[in-house]
Amino acid sequence: MLTRKQTVIDGQHQKSILIDATYTSTKTNQPIIIFCHGYKGFKDWGAWNLMAEAFAQQGFYFLKFNFSHNGGTIEEPIDFPDLEAFGNNNYSKELDDLESVMDWICNNSNIQSFADTKNISLIGHSRGGGITLIKAAEDSRVKKLVSLASVSDFENRMMNLCDANQWKENGVTFVENGRTKQQMPHYYQFYEDFMANQDRFNIERATKLIRIPHLIIHGDADTSVSIKESKHIHSWNTNSKFVTIENANHVFGAKHPWKHNELPPQLNTVIQEILNFLND
Repeated sequence: MLTRKQTVIDGQHQKSILIDATYTSTKTNQPIIIFCHGYKGFKDWGAWNLMAEAFAQQGFYFLKFNFSHNGGTIEEPIDFPDLEAFGNNNYSKELDDLESVMDWICNNSNIQSFADTKNISLIGHSRGGGITLIKAAEDSRVKKLVSLASVSDFENRMMNLCDANQWKENGVTFVENGRTKQQMPHYYQFYEDFMANQDRFNIERATKLIRIPHLIIHGDADTSVSIKESKHIHSWNTNSKFVTIENANHVFGAKHPWKHNELPPQLNTVIQEILNFLND
């Protein structure tokens, strides 16, 4: 019987982190998967709940969470009611959030009743892919890594937001959310945080340090993050496995809201590839 349990934990930056776990309540020692959403994303986007169930049905303890400053709140975790938080997000906070989630998992006796806290895999989608690449290079608790339509260069993406001098002068730059039509702020602290941690946030550097099994998946029709970015990641870690999903977009055929009871076929293919990798 599948169970989905929601939990709120303290983050390191004055905001809480909302987590949900999907698992089989009658099994023990289930391997753990932690899923990290991407830019302008959230844990309940589209078909992610169906994805969680698919992994849980195959014997995994599947956790996903909202980054503390993703723009959602505990009361309204879907979409972006807290644009002030979104504007104050940065890569350091997201890495700290992932660390907080991992610490909570490893120190939670209730989770240990169902899951193997020494067997943790990360799946990162889009910007979350970059976050998990860095985390996997830094934290020995990560045993396997899946990069899903991942970005390969945080600096280039950040610099495309705005001219740095203009950003500093205005204190903020805005990006429109194509789906919600919100004008989403990025305060200048985002740039300052990146420059202060430029080496740490270099995805190429981090990828070259990875020694654990690493699966890279990308759709060849992705217009949000080019498949070239995953090809770069693969070139930096030639021991990784690279899988192309033909005709797949950035979210592998899903959309938000997802009103179907079945996974889109391309996302289902992604899940099967990940299962083969994790069970190998």
